[in-house]
Amino acid sequence: MGWLLDGIADWLHELLVNAVMASFAGMFGMVNEQVTDIAVQVGQTPAGWNAGIFAMIQTLSETVVLPIAGIILTFVMCYELISMIIERNNMSDFDTFNIYKWIFKTFCAVFILTNTFNIVVGIFELAQNAINASAALIVGDLELGNDVMMDAIEAQLEVMGIGELLGLFLETQIVKLCMGIMAIIIFVVIFGRMIEIYIVISVAPIPFSTIVNREWGQMGNNYIKSLAALAMQGFLIMVCVAIYAVLVSVIGTGGNIHGAIWTVAGYTALLCFMLLKSGGIAKQIFS
Repeated sequence: MGWLLDGIADWLHELLVNAVMASFAGMFGMVNEQVTDIAVQVGQTPAGWNAGIFAMIQTLSETVVLPIAGIILTFVMCYELISMIIERNNMSDFDTFNIYKWIFKTFCAVFILTNTFNIVVGIFELAQNAINASAALIVGDLELGNDVMMDAIEAQLEVMGIGELLGLFLETQIVKLCMGIMAIIIFVVIFGRMIEIYIVISVAPIPFSTIVNREWGQMGNNYIKSLAALAMQGFLIMVCVAIYAVLVSVIGTGGNIHGAIWTVAGYTALLCFMLLKSGGIAKQIFS
C-alpha cells in the first residue's frame, strides 16, 4: 500500500512542478512579448507604423481640414493688415516697406500651410533618430525567464513538498494575472500614443495657419510644442525600457523563489507606471 501512496505522491509532485514551471513560462512570456515590442513600435514614424492609417489621415487633413485652415489664414492675415493700418494712424505715417513685409509673411504662411505634413513628418523623423540610437544602447537583457533562471527555479521546485508547491502554484497564478493586466497596460500606452499622434496631426493645418501672426501665433507655437512632446515621448519610453532592462538583468532566485516572483512583478509594475507618466513628463519638458 505504501508504494501506491508514494507513487501517487511522486506523480502529484511532478504534476505540480510542471504546472508551476508552465505558469512561470506563461507569466514571463506575456511581459517579454510586450516589452520587446516596445522598441519596435516607438522606433517607427507615423508613416511607417501604419501606412494605411497615415494615408487616410493625410487625405482627411488635406481635403477637409486644409480648406478650413485656408479660411482661417485669410482671416488672420486680413486682421493683421487691418491692425497694421490702424496702428499707423490710418496710413498717415505708413511705410511702404510694411506692405512688402506683410506680403512676405503671407507668402511664408501659405508656404508653411501647404507643406504642413512635410513639417510634421520632419519633426517625428528627427525624434526617431534619437529613439533608434537609444535602442542600440540599452544595456541588459529584456527577456525574463532565461534558461539559467528557469533551470534554477526548477531545481528549487524539485526539493519542495507538495503543500509548498501547491501554495506556490496559487501564488504564480495571482502574479500571472497581474502580469497579464500589466502587459495590457503596456499595449494600451504604446498603441494609444500612436493613435494620439494620428489624431493630433490630422488637424495640423489649423494651428499652422496661425503661426506667423503675433497675436494668434500662440496656437501654432503650442501645437508645435505638443508635437515635439509626442515625438520625444518615444525617447522617454526607451529610457524607461533601458532602466527596466538593467533591473531585470540582475534578478536571480537566490534561494528565494517567492522574492524573485514579486521582484519581477514589482519591476514590471514600475515600468507600467513610468510608461503612463511618460506623456505627462514630455509635456512638462516642452511646457
